[in-house]
Amino acid sequence: MAYVYMLTNQYNTVLYIGVTNDLIRRVYEHKHEMLEGFTKRYKLHKLVYYEQTSNILQAITREKELKKWNRSWKNKLINDFNPTWSDLYDLICS
Repeated sequence: MAYVYMLTNQYNTVLYIGVTNDLIRRVYEHKHEMLEGFTKRYKLHKLVYYEQTSNILQAITREKELKKWNRSWKNKLINDFNPTWSDLYDLICS
């Protein structure tokens, strides 16, 4: 399995799109600022969207596609999936 995911900050003002083969581990790393870079700098700790695919190549293709989208399209995708922009991390951990 592979995942494309979106993180945001507490104010929902910045989005990050990533890809991983272990969503729980990867979001944990972001939440605990174990990785240097964009997500740590902007405190992107809230998982608001994810998609599961059958292989990593599909996930990478989808990630590249989503990164080309404008912000309003990304917002609509999140709103349709997670209307309250809740942190989905606890949901995926259970």
